[in-house]
Amino acid sequence: MIRFDCDYNESAHGAVLAAIAATAGEQHPGYGTDAHCARARDLIRSACDAPEAEVHFLVGGTQTNLTVIAAALRPWEGVIAPESGHIAAHETGAIEACGHKVLPLMHENGKLSAAAVAQAVEKARRDPNAEHIVQPALVYISQPTEYGALYSVSELAALHGACRAAGVRLFLDGARLGYALAADEGLTLADYARYCDVFTIGGTKLGCLFGEAVVITDKTLSPGFRNLTKQHGGLLAKGWLLGAQFETMFTDGLYLACGRAAVESARRIKAALAQKGLPLAFESPTNQLFVELTRAQSAALERDFALGHWDATGGETDVLRICTSWATTPQQTDALIAAIENL
Repeated sequence: MIRFDCDYNESAHGAVLAAIAATAGEQHPGYGTDAHCARARDLIRSACDAPEAEVHFLVGGTQTNLTVIAAALRPWEGVIAPESGHIAAHETGAIEACGHKVLPLMHENGKLSAAAVAQAVEKARRDPNAEHIVQPALVYISQPTEYGALYSVSELAALHGACRAAGVRLFLDGARLGYALAADEGLTLADYARYCDVFTIGGTKLGCLFGEAVVITDKTLSPGFRNLTKQHGGLLAKGWLLGAQFETMFTDGLYLACGRAAVESARRIKAALAQKGLPLAFESPTNQLFVELTRAQSAALERDFALGHWDATGGETDVLRICTSWATTPQQTDALIAAIENL
């Protein structure tokens, strides 16, 4: 069975595993105060062209989202997100369980528009019963979206402007950011630092054993952030294990290389689907492809390949997700393409 159901089904890139192994015998102070974390922070600041940014390392994606959102919101405030956003649809109500409401908005392929955000904030503030309702104070987006779509430079800049005008912050979840960077849509890490108050650089889905880097450009989010990280279970005692991983990923372009490998595999599979006449449910330039298949076609592919079941169309077809990763090999890609050609 070859797995194309997610992008975190292998442990870690060999260079990352070697870096972790190399820490054996070293002694470090705990909780991210070590030399590996310090160098990783400097490398990330340099990559983002943001020398004043704060960088924190947490263990997993949900606790990272919880911590950032807790830092950004007062008790009566909520976070705007697309209806399809990870915090709205795939984190088991974690944000609400910790005391903040997710305020879902309609979206296009997972993307929010600047106009929709501005309208939602204005509506909440002008409500005659404003003191009785949750007030939006943060906007959550992800890059790529849950549908594999990407915000362009102009779309991200417009969202940033709308948030500034409304006095709310912009938070970008970058759990798959390396795949977005590899998709050649014009955005760089420096752009994310410029247009976001806080964003994450995902490691778990991009070659690390575990770990997410939080990049804070709005210093008003900084007070107590380490306390919140501890409170939400994200402050790793052996923090150098996170630092060594991100230190490796941001040396010699490894992070970008991991993203490019996955996107190239996805492009080859996408071409094979088009050649076979199999329709895509959403247009995605990244490592996630959403293809509409008949039940017979799905069954044929799933004899040898693990795929993600995304949605039922209500007819004789389902939408399945094909997800490549940093670890997908050319041989695995060739095998899936051959199976698609034989459908």
